[in-house]
Amino acid sequence: MPSEVKKVFIESLVSRIGSIRKLPGTQSLYETADGSLRVYIRYSKLHRKNDNAFYGLRTEDLQQLQGHPSLLCFLWDGQKDPLLIPFSEYEEVLASTSAAGDGQYKVQVFIEPDGTQLYIARAGRFNVDSYLGWESLQALADSTKCQTIPTLSHSQVQTLLGAVGQAKGYDIWIPLNDRGRLDWSVTRPFACREILPSGLELIRNIVEEVDVMWIQKGSNELRGFFEVEHSTPVYSALLRFNDILLSGGRIQPRFTVVSNEARRDIYVRQINRPTFQNSGLREICAFLDYGNVYGWHKRLTA
Repeated sequence: MPSEVKKVFIESLVSRIGSIRKLPGTQSLYETADGSLRVYIRYSKLHRKNDNAFYGLRTEDLQQLQGHPSLLCFLWDGQKDPLLIPFSEYEEVLASTSAAGDGQYKVQVFIEPDGTQLYIARAGRFNVDSYLGWESLQALADSTKCQTIPTLSHSQVQTLLGAVGQAKGYDIWIPLNDRGRLDWSVTRPFACREILPSGLELIRNIVEEVDVMWIQKGSNELRGFFEVEHSTPVYSALLRFNDILLSGGRIQPRFTVVSNEARRDIYVRQINRPTFQNSGLREICAFLDYGNVYGWHKRLTA
């Protein structure tokens, strides 16, 4: 049954937005052919006793949604319309909780006479009636078509990534030598952290040169590493990330290579090298193009 429900949904999805492709390393994450929209498809049986459905959202899949116009799609047996929830509206809610021991965020959907509710473990219940149907898909698809992306420099992308992190409540680290080139014409100024967290002595010379880092306020936990590969090889960013990952310790952030859309194929070839498969980097690193950086910043700071 799950394969049949998913098959019917995908056929209907393709009829609306055109061809899609499955992203590597996942069975549930799809992207439009032009990379403008991602859909994370989850299926559950409907438990008739309480009319609810149980889902697990994998941490590594959610990481690949960040920064992209994306929808969480919840399917169940006998469903009239799909439940399509914009990921951006619940991204911070999920980030405020923690995944279970198996690396998944546990959620439930309750189908009740007075409305459909989404329950996120350790966060609470949310009414999601308005997301039943295809309207969310159409609205998100239309918004990506209307958006004009300016030509961005390396420093402007750094600036936007810093602003996104600041809007999400993180402390921001940008290499000391790069701070004078940040471009405040693209966003409101933000303060950069003056010192790195403790415990990084063995890899400090590597970490301090990462283009943008997000650091959790208060805990000093490293939450995000971003390398902007404007003209330099994508491979160099992956090597830096690999060195950080293999250093061990408490570093378990998200790694993101940021570049223009034309270099996506290069990224895919490089990240699938045996070196990065064996280290585990392939499973926790993502590619983010400039257009999605711009759109991410616009959505968070509008």
